[in-house]
Amino acid sequence: MDGGSPGNGTGDVSRETSSDAVEQPLPKTAYSAADTDDDDAEVAHIPLNGPGSIRIADSPSDEDFDPLDDDTPIGRAARQAIDVQQGDLTLPRPRNRRVFTVANQKGGVGKTTTTVNIGVALALAGLHVLVIDLDPQGNSSTALGAERVLGTPSIYEVLLGEIEAGEAIQTCPDAPRLGVLPATIDLAGAEIELVNMEEREFRLKRAIDAIKGEYDYVFIDCPPSLGLLTINAMVATEEVLIPIQCEYYALEGLGQLLNNIGLIQQHLNTGLEVSTILLTMYDGRTKLADQVAAEVRNHFGDKVLTTVIPRSVKVSEAPGFGQSVITYDAGSRGAMSYLDAAREIAHRGAKPVDAPRVDNPVSTDEEQHESAHQGQEETV
Repeated sequence: MDGGSPGNGTGDVSRETSSDAVEQPLPKTAYSAADTDDDDAEVAHIPLNGPGSIRIADSPSDEDFDPLDDDTPIGRAARQAIDVQQGDLTLPRPRNRRVFTVANQKGGVGKTTTTVNIGVALALAGLHVLVIDLDPQGNSSTALGAERVLGTPSIYEVLLGEIEAGEAIQTCPDAPRLGVLPATIDLAGAEIELVNMEEREFRLKRAIDAIKGEYDYVFIDCPPSLGLLTINAMVATEEVLIPIQCEYYALEGLGQLLNNIGLIQQHLNTGLEVSTILLTMYDGRTKLADQVAAEVRNHFGDKVLTTVIPRSVKVSEAPGFGQSVITYDAGSRGAMSYLDAAREIAHRGAKPVDAPRVDNPVSTDEEQHESAHQGQEETV
């Protein structure tokens, strides 16, 4: 038969393998006649099973499929949401109480969001956390469900020395281990009133040192400025956490912030250091975000957390319900990222497993120095 003659009219398709080849019809499959234009036509097709056939992989059975498989993004989100709801999160305690100043003079970089969500993440993981709202806007207080109406005991009265810090601390309704020292509108005039006070830069430090309680972490949410309130926060702490937005303008004021930190180190708090950098509002669709992240990592090295906080609608929605994103939607990308950031912070400052828990984590400067010296000797 000369190359490629039509079939015998029965629907068989044949081919020529050599000049003496014998026509061999391909096997027919149970192909529905309804799939053709001719109701009586028989359609030749490659069989799905048998010798020489195309093998189709069997679909996974219900027994093999685990919707909570941590290897998949959806499974990890679901598992994390369950862990948060059931209180199964656990993180190690720090060697000593850690006090963070969350600062950046540029507004809108995620200071309050970072303070609230990392604080809630650590508290839900079994640690005792205190969030001090030092921003007159009071956004941290709102997000953590604290009362902040006029006349409520707040950080303002604490700075002026009218009450002790413990008298103003409230408990976050979503995280029983999280305490909130709220801010009210009165705080807006605090910088003016503090100007003429003795040791005005040390007011907050004295208030924190006087707190009686088992707080593993203290986070101070600073206003977007380098005024007297922010200086009080940096004098009261040894660690600065800087959220940096993954955009060009976020880098412009960073040099000024570091210069101010250097001045405070020289004159007011020699133990102050920038210990943690967190990249926020990362948009993987833009090349600029990658460039900013790379530049920050090249400059600050291992001080930059591996975790990057992406832009997330859920993160923006949560404050409207008086919640953190972790309690609002624990399976969202934003919640998962902040939990990962909290894990990094916790593991960096973790104490040995066999170390005893102190009843009062407040220690003197000499005790902290001795503890650090012993830690260096153990390392050597």
